[in-house]
Amino acid sequence: MRSAESKLVARADLPDLRQRLRQEGRTLVMTNGCFDLMHAGHASYLQYARNLGDALLVALNTDASVRRLKGDKRPVVDQQNRARMMAALECVDYVTFFDEDEPRDLVAEVLPDILVKAADWAHYVSGRDVVEAAGGKVVLAPMVDGLSTTSIIGKILATYGAPQP
Repeated sequence: MRSAESKLVARADLPDLRQRLRQEGRTLVMTNGCFDLMHAGHASYLQYARNLGDALLVALNTDASVRRLKGDKRPVVDQQNRARMMAALECVDYVTFFDEDEPRDLVAEVLPDILVKAADWAHYVSGRDVVEAAGGKVVLAPMVDGLSTTSIIGKILATYGAPQP
């Protein structure tokens, strides 16, 4: 089993990784997201994605990207610790970061065989056009009802109240 640290891949190294996987005839699955507070819904989603191919690359939004998407109070967990948690999962083979608001450019750089997003993103999958144009496919993964980082944060605040200054 590979160490979590060995799963972290710099964006600049992704083309070489992709070329090696192609030469080995391995199917690369890619997904992306904030993955702020890891929960069972994430675990199910990631295992589903990994089962579609031979290797799973997870692209994490940087902290700055999460703030732009989710607001100033997010992420709850910083990018280095989110990456460590993600890389510790057996079903995840590689982890990288992207700072853009959406990962289209990164998807175009990697050109995975399969791009996975949760079913709640059926209306728009960033990078769908480039993946399909290259002969790859996009798969929408089922979601676990009631599990999301936003709902978990809401439950914590409702149960324990907002922190006092």
